[in-house]
Amino acid sequence: MTPLVVAMGDPAGVGPETIAKAWAQRTEHGLSPFVAIGDPRAIAVVWDGPIAEIGDLAEVARTFADALPVLPILAAAAILPGRPDADGARCALQALEAATGLARSGAARALVTAPVGKTQLYDIGFTYPGQTEFVAERCGVSRENAVMMLAGPSLRVVPITTHVPLAAVPGLLTVELIVAKAQVTVRGLKRNFGIAQPRLAFAGLNPHAGESGALGREEIEMIEPAIAQLRDEGIDVEGPLAADTMFHPRARARYDAAICCYHDQALVPLKTLHFDEGVNMTLGLPIVRTSPDHGTAFGIAGQDKAHPGAMIAAIAMADMAATNRQRYAAACR
Repeated sequence: MTPLVVAMGDPAGVGPETIAKAWAQRTEHGLSPFVAIGDPRAIAVVWDGPIAEIGDLAEVARTFADALPVLPILAAAAILPGRPDADGARCALQALEAATGLARSGAARALVTAPVGKTQLYDIGFTYPGQTEFVAERCGVSRENAVMMLAGPSLRVVPITTHVPLAAVPGLLTVELIVAKAQVTVRGLKRNFGIAQPRLAFAGLNPHAGESGALGREEIEMIEPAIAQLRDEGIDVEGPLAADTMFHPRARARYDAAICCYHDQALVPLKTLHFDEGVNMTLGLPIVRTSPDHGTAFGIAGQDKAHPGAMIAAIAMADMAATNRQRYAAACR
């Protein structure tokens, strides 16, 4: 089977540790073969398990059962967990570039990215808001068409706006943006999750979804027209709903993904429910890309405290999505 590639992220963060722990639990969680791309020293300094440096992805199949395969990209200096530097940032960027290329070429079945230190990347000239935008550009997809979905066992959420000030959100919401995000989400649910008829639920921006305009008109002027257009396209849509009542168990059973207006409206319920197993999946790409829904955690790097649950979930979800895409493509022929 074609392996998955896992870009190691910042070598001073918890990415190397969680990747190693995921490999150690590969049998327990039924993980398919994967290869880490980055500096092998970053793993060796935090883990005493077996590592197999490889030169080609064809070697993954024969090494994975006995050792963690690593396609080496060396940082210039020694690796110090919890001490990020420019050399580590360059190593993380080179690993991301290589892993993305392998996924785009079909040599890897999916891409998983460990967390990077954005401050360190910005210091070496990285001009993208994050890895999502970098991967999208390398895949020939505009930033606007790459949609961030956060997913856990019982909830999937899509924020319409992401890393912007809360005060800017109302001015950024448009009917066109809302419709476009929903359309990409529906296609992603079909291709990546095998859901034939996806059901979407929209959260209102204002308390009580605007209370018929008494608490704000964004629902009336933007969200409701977008929902009407989506329904005309045959999409199963509910809302706009009061955000404070749409994430309890009975409400979650009514939809396959919740479309939220801003970052925290989506991520607070997801992280509350699935803090150790949340996955960030980028929809709208020609490749499958996932990432654990946490950061570099430099403060605990190298202390054997990093929980591998989100990394394990990201690897498993990437594998699942790659399989579902193959089935979807075959059904559409």
